[in-house]
Amino acid sequence: MTGITPEGFEIDRDFAAPPAAVFAAWTTAEHFARWFGGKDAQVPADRLDYEPAVGRAWSATMVLPTNATINWAGEFLEVVPGQRLVFTLTDQPAKPARLTVTVELTPTDSGTHMHMTQEAPEFTDEQRQGAIDGWQAFFDVLQEIAEAA
Repeated sequence: MTGITPEGFEIDRDFAAPPAAVFAAWTTAEHFARWFGGKDAQVPADRLDYEPAVGRAWSATMVLPTNATINWAGEFLEVVPGQRLVFTLTDQPAKPARLTVTVELTPTDSGTHMHMTQEAPEFTDEQRQGAIDGWQAFFDVLQEIAEAA
């Protein structure tokens, strides 16, 4: 189910691609740079440090169509190829607070079911819905990548 939860929000999405292809779209830096931010934002390769490994930090600068930037940072907590990815993220890297994102991939007859959750305890329901809408736009591009693999 996609929607608001007591802790944050969740998104369910199906892909016509095997779990390995969806996982690769999440964990390959070039792919992540292409889909993170959706069709309209850019994540330049020289402003991305993204190598999923447990305990490793990551960072990215998202350049919006207005040329404004958002700096992202976090840490990888779990990396189980083809099955599960857990990491933290924030758009305020100077502050210690981080939100946890969990991605679980399950094979289906037609490809992969993805269940993603994000903690968002301080978000209002309106902010949670905005985050869902944003991730869905990102996942439209992720889907193109995974299904083209």
